[in-house]
Amino acid sequence: MLRLVEVYCKRHLPLLISLCGHSLICRQVDVSGNRKAVVIHVPYRLRKAFRKIHSRLVRELEKKFSGKDVILIATRRILRPPKKGTAVARPRSRTLTSVHEAILEDLVYPAEIVGKRIRFRLDGSRIMRVYLDPKERNSTEYKLETFSGVYKKLTGKEVVFEYPVQESI
Repeated sequence: MLRLVEVYCKRHLPLLISLCGHSLICRQVDVSGNRKAVVIHVPYRLRKAFRKIHSRLVRELEKKFSGKDVILIATRRILRPPKKGTAVARPRSRTLTSVHEAILEDLVYPAEIVGKRIRFRLDGSRIMRVYLDPKERNSTEYKLETFSGVYKKLTGKEVVFEYPVQESI
């Protein structure tokens, strides 16, 4: 899988040849039943460069991996909370909550998140409802199941992706 990403970068995007030299981590995730997704972890510093070519890169890679959804996510690090009595400050960007929110943003990238709701069930479990921008509905609707499966695999949290209901007046 990594070879295809490198070949694509070298052949189609001479501007980003340097990106292929960095370590890209690819993993295959079983989403549901017979669907599979390929998650490509991109170094955090190269996230902006990959976002510029995101739609073309994903389209080409989905052709190569026939029948598999391709998702690009920036690699982030979670630091544990500092121990009592230490003066070490932990950056907000390295907290568990912040990293999970950033993964969510990366997961649905062409679309934007317009709202979130957390529903607590009677048994104590939680489900997060994430509302996506309806403008990107055509490009992301077929991937909603993949998004929730990949997020569950990466973070262990249940998520449901939806589009907000349009009120007609």
